[in-house]
Amino acid sequence: MEIGAQMFTVRKTCQTLEELDATLGRIAEIGYRNVQVSGTCAYEGEWMAAALKKHGLSCVITHYNKDELVADAAAVIAKHKAIGCAYIGLGAYKDIFANLDAFDRELRPVMEKVRDAGCLYMYHNHGKEFEKLPDGRTVLEYLRDTYAPDLLGFTLDTYWIQHGGASPVDVMRAFAGRIPCVHFKDMGYLGKEQKMLAVGDGNIRFEPIINACADGGTKYILVEQDDCNGEDPLDCLRRSYRYLTSLGLR
Repeated sequence: MEIGAQMFTVRKTCQTLEELDATLGRIAEIGYRNVQVSGTCAYEGEWMAAALKKHGLSCVITHYNKDELVADAAAVIAKHKAIGCAYIGLGAYKDIFANLDAFDRELRPVMEKVRDAGCLYMYHNHGKEFEKLPDGRTVLEYLRDTYAPDLLGFTLDTYWIQHGGASPVDVMRAFAGRIPCVHFKDMGYLGKEQKMLAVGDGNIRFEPIINACADGGTKYILVEQDDCNGEDPLDCLRRSYRYLTSLGLR
């Protein structure tokens, strides 16, 4: 497994191409060699390919606007091919519990086009996917059972699994073979409030999660922190990198 940085963490300094290029350089300086491109300004595939090469980085997954995919999947897939990225991700789907039929109508054709191009569409969970359906399955389990492995993969998120009341280790094991990319973020308290924290700063035990990911075929662990609580996001990414490398990951 390889570690990487989810650029949604540093999105505020990626809103122009100049900022995006500089931020890629700072991520590389920390030691990361992989990124997930998400939350940035618009970019052309050729521009991103050149910027990644300049900084010695690989884009291994994105979160990409689903409306653009629905409107012109071929163009979005071509952009991913240009940057060498095989995983095209969905960051969230609004009110998915009440809209499973709409999700299927809208996105199954996209999944098929992505698959036929040799890539894989990826679903990222939040806490809401652990709501139970009438048959007793969670929404996340329903998605796993409904879509074949070549149609839909899962970018499971340690913080949001915990937030949803489930065990990250148990969920990773239940989704073995479907989790090429996983998000690591920690959970803890600052004062009286539950917060997202740099990996290693909170209360989630990551060693058994790493083992479950390895057993489940995970290729990339992406560090993400949506909210850095007023700290410099790059400092948070740096602490997470140091912690994960101390556990033997690179």
